[in-house]
Amino acid sequence: MQPDRRPGQAFDVVLRGRVVTATGVIADGYVGVVGDRIFAVGEVSSYRGHPELPDPDGTLLPGLVDIHCHGGGGAAVTSGEVGQPDAVARHHRSAGTTSLVASTTTDSPSRMLAMVAAAAEAAERGEVTGIHLEGPFLAPSRCGAQDARQLRLPDVGLARELVEAGSGHVRVMTLAPELPGTGKLMDLLDDLGVTPAVGHTDGDAAVVARALARETPGLVTHLFNGMPPLHHRAPGPVGASLGAAARGEARVELIADGVHLSDETVRMVFDLLAPGRVVLVTDATAAAGMPDGDYLLGAQTVTVRGGQARLSGADEPPIAGGTASLLDVVRRCVFDAGVELLRAVNAASATPAAAISMDDEVGRIEAGLRADLLVVGDDLTVRRVMRQGRWVH
Repeated sequence: MQPDRRPGQAFDVVLRGRVVTATGVIADGYVGVVGDRIFAVGEVSSYRGHPELPDPDGTLLPGLVDIHCHGGGGAAVTSGEVGQPDAVARHHRSAGTTSLVASTTTDSPSRMLAMVAAAAEAAERGEVTGIHLEGPFLAPSRCGAQDARQLRLPDVGLARELVEAGSGHVRVMTLAPELPGTGKLMDLLDDLGVTPAVGHTDGDAAVVARALARETPGLVTHLFNGMPPLHHRAPGPVGASLGAAARGEARVELIADGVHLSDETVRMVFDLLAPGRVVLVTDATAAAGMPDGDYLLGAQTVTVRGGQARLSGADEPPIAGGTASLLDVVRRCVFDAGVELLRAVNAASATPAAAISMDDEVGRIEAGLRADLLVVGDDLTVRRVMRQGRWVH
């Protein structure tokens, strides 16, 4: 057989369509994939490769990165069972999330260690991207759907045990900075390479601002949720977090699903903050993608009605996580909150990847990065998902 003498690069896969890169949108562009990597990105007019370019096929987005997810498709990271984090990742992957950080919930130390160990096994297999410890060092007054019976004051011994159970895969821990002993806990997390995230907190603005003014950019767990509302004489965690993010000291998570936050609030935050400061997340539970009914979040029962998840049995039941996919959240931002497509996509890809120090691997359509790609229609619903250069089925 004669060698291929056609000029230009030979790609394993070539995609064509409107391409959303981290810096702009190419109206008629292509993405060339070799193996598990993006090899080239550009305008169709510059294409010099083979095979021949296909017809345009919708809009190409980077694979989405969800750094706060407890479950989906009936499976739960919070069960502590081996194999459950893998099932969660597969469910969200089919909906466009190609990198997922598995989130725990507050529970007994033994059950939390089991959650972390199961998630670490999934991370070793490459199914999940990392682990997020939500709890148990949270404010009882702002625990939301976290199990108040299992909350405790910061304990560096337990924190070290939880991180070590993650076998190097723990990336974030949410904590309330006003609790005594938080300073030592945050120093330990820094030493272990884990990002402290402020959340489920009743701390005043000064306490939160100090917690976020650290050497590396901080993170705020689901801004507005699990904290007191902004008041003009008591700005609290919301005011301090917005200020820190505006100064480049922090990134803020938003659960922009139309349930946790109003569309107007989401638009306001995007208007106030510069690109690269907002991280869209799902806070999804086992109920994500499932019909109404009862589901477990750790040891607690969650009831879903009309797509809203709330803690079962409470007189005024708090919201208990999300039921949307991250692509659902992006779509809500664009079509309901009026956020520019490029900013909404970056907030669900490049920015969360940077928040967990994975931006050299995922989160952008850029040569050299992993070939994680979505093909979506004009309505931003998923058509095809590629992860590591292979189509997800």
